[in-house]
Amino acid sequence: MTRLITSFIDGEFQSPDGARLFDKRSPVDGRVIARIAEAPQAEVDRAVQAARAALLGDWGRMPMEKRSALLHAVADEITRRFDDFVEAEMADTGQPAHVMTQVFIPRGAANFKVFADVVKNVPTESFRMDTPDGRGALNYAIRKPKGVIGVICPWNAPFLLMTWKLGPALACGNTVVVKPSEETPLTAALLGEVMAKVGVPRGVYNVVNGFGPKSTGEFITTHPKVDAITFTGETRTGTAIMKAAAEGMRDVSFELGGKNAGIVFADADFDAAVDGIFRSAFLNTGQVCLGTERVYVERPIFEHFRDALKAKAEAVRYGRPEDHHSTYGPLISQEHRDKVLGYYQRAVDEGATVVTGGGVPDMPAELKGGCWVQPTIWTGLKDDASVVREEIFGPCCHLRPFDSEDEVVALANDNVYGLSTTIWTQNLTRAHRMAERIEVGITWINSWFLRDLRTPFGGSKQSGIGREGGVHSLEFYTETRNVCVKL
Repeated sequence: MTRLITSFIDGEFQSPDGARLFDKRSPVDGRVIARIAEAPQAEVDRAVQAARAALLGDWGRMPMEKRSALLHAVADEITRRFDDFVEAEMADTGQPAHVMTQVFIPRGAANFKVFADVVKNVPTESFRMDTPDGRGALNYAIRKPKGVIGVICPWNAPFLLMTWKLGPALACGNTVVVKPSEETPLTAALLGEVMAKVGVPRGVYNVVNGFGPKSTGEFITTHPKVDAITFTGETRTGTAIMKAAAEGMRDVSFELGGKNAGIVFADADFDAAVDGIFRSAFLNTGQVCLGTERVYVERPIFEHFRDALKAKAEAVRYGRPEDHHSTYGPLISQEHRDKVLGYYQRAVDEGATVVTGGGVPDMPAELKGGCWVQPTIWTGLKDDASVVREEIFGPCCHLRPFDSEDEVVALANDNVYGLSTTIWTQNLTRAHRMAERIEVGITWINSWFLRDLRTPFGGSKQSGIGREGGVHSLEFYTETRNVCVKL
């Protein structure tokens, strides 16, 4: 039975009557698995009005302890309905069960608890000052919620990345209007059921479905009653949102694209480095903003490393996400597959040597309608090749040898993006030295995707604006005000 997904506004799912419906297809086999009601501008207006009413009403007046307790209850209910969230996320993305059960859904639940606790333990500053009469004055800061937050979500890790924004936004006392990607609407709708079940006040969490330009996304980002906008996605979309946010001088928080470098020195733990680069290049079928599409390997181990990575890439097991033998899923959509395959062809046109992959795997008949591509490794491209410089967001990487630390730092920094890098070496003095020189928001040393949610996360250059995580999220989701008391 095909599900019908409608907007969730003011604590209720809306009627689909008169709505324009569009199909959500399974990336695994191309079947229509849901019909989604696109929210017109009037429905977005209602969502913003409901969020504003909740901000000025029960949610805005709620004591911090009670608000935090409700967010813990949200996390507990997600855990109670864990299998439902796993099933919904697998249906949306087609990614294997182990990715959902070990990473994406647990992290999604944890985001509520982490920020519910962080917000209760963040001090504000105070200053005693002298005055001409000798009596002095006291200044102290208070944090207030920023208001109604527009949350524009990506499709690659939809539940985790949505709650990464919702956790701090709601913990700080804001209300939200969420637009999930049109490719991945299921867990946002499911979260509406959870919010209603645990007693989050009506209007605190609202979801409107649709597309970007001239649709739901644009209606949110241009709405004068949306006080701030947070977005994860590609840099071009971030640019358009930033232009819209300029009207009214509204704040933005962006986590954008990346063309991340992995650096492997000859003294690295070889097996750990191969496993780490394989994971960072091919997890989630390469649809990870933090993924590694540029790999620089010190020359003495280059050929050995190339062959070992090739063997791992050729050992992936394609299959349905619920099949626990499956280790590798499809891309999100046929449109995205066409883009990735276009880069596969461009790599060949630009002179790449295809180490492995480069096309579409031979799938069983029942899966041929899915968005499958092969994990792909190239060598031999020049440093100015488009495949080396542009974000592909697919399961692929280019390997290049290097000879010195200075050379590889220059290569890693020679890009408009600056999101992340990963360095593999047993020389920790060198690793620390390089971490300071590479122009990215996060550097991993002998690991990848290892996250402490209290630490700052975000990109440099064209990879984003602002930082998320721990107290750093609070800087965006609150306004700090000063109170001056004459003594």
